[in-house]
Amino acid sequence: MTNIAFIGLGNMGSGMCVNLVKAGHKVKAFDLSPDAIRAAETNGAIAASGIQDAVSDAECVVTMLPAGKHVLEVYFGEHGITSSAPQNAVLIDCSTIAVEDARRAAENAKAAGFLMVDAPVSGGTAAADAGTLTFMVGGPDEGFAKAKPVLDAMGKNVFHAGAAGNGQVAKIANNMLLGISMIGTCEAFNLAEKLGLDAQTFFDIASTASGQCWSMTSYCPSPGPVPAAPSNRDYQPGFAVAMMLKDLKLAAGAADEAGANIEFGKLAEATYQKLSEDGFGGLDFSGVMKRVKDEI
Repeated sequence: MTNIAFIGLGNMGSGMCVNLVKAGHKVKAFDLSPDAIRAAETNGAIAASGIQDAVSDAECVVTMLPAGKHVLEVYFGEHGITSSAPQNAVLIDCSTIAVEDARRAAENAKAAGFLMVDAPVSGGTAAADAGTLTFMVGGPDEGFAKAKPVLDAMGKNVFHAGAAGNGQVAKIANNMLLGISMIGTCEAFNLAEKLGLDAQTFFDIASTASGQCWSMTSYCPSPGPVPAAPSNRDYQPGFAVAMMLKDLKLAAGAADEAGANIEFGKLAEATYQKLSEDGFGGLDFSGVMKRVKDEI
């Protein structure tokens, strides 16, 4: 059993926290939402009154926060994690943030005497609840070794991507590819339908041919072929348009910094930006099918 502090009990963090409890760890949980803390307590976590209370005896701190500014404040602010956590605690940030923010956080943690890794996730809320997330981890070997047993309780795949920030690199590159491939998959299904080929028949063919991809076989944007996909519940998320847009913006910012050409990534960003501006930020990202079909 490990003493774990879990901070950030949103759509993803809540399920992750529960799985740490199920794995037999002692988890003290904190969030700005009292309702989220009560829900975690109902599921076996210990309610913390604040960050300092949560981390005071932690051997490991896990955070799942909205953006880089929140990560930097929660860890390094006046009453942040590094001011109260034991020096031997490993710090695991599972938020999806800018690469430069993750690397800055790692430098700050090292200067304060802490081991820290960035460990963003892939899999969405269903995988967070089921404990089947994929973690992409950046940081030193020692930090990864200490973090892995904790991450194993929340996921089925844990990869060491290399130095600090490389977890974020893997996450934003992966999700940029996902955003692009989803739009292409929607266009392919729409084209097939317009030309008289039904979705199931096209799926049966393309899922075993060269066009096969995760967006098709696991998350098919056309209703029918994949029963568990959001397309069969009117595109309720899942992984919302707003979340995909956040990741595409992070990818675009990192690409500009690195001088990398991501023409299709930026086209995908523009597509999801327009969906968000039109009021569909809460739609599952596969709901871009509705835009492709001129239904919204």
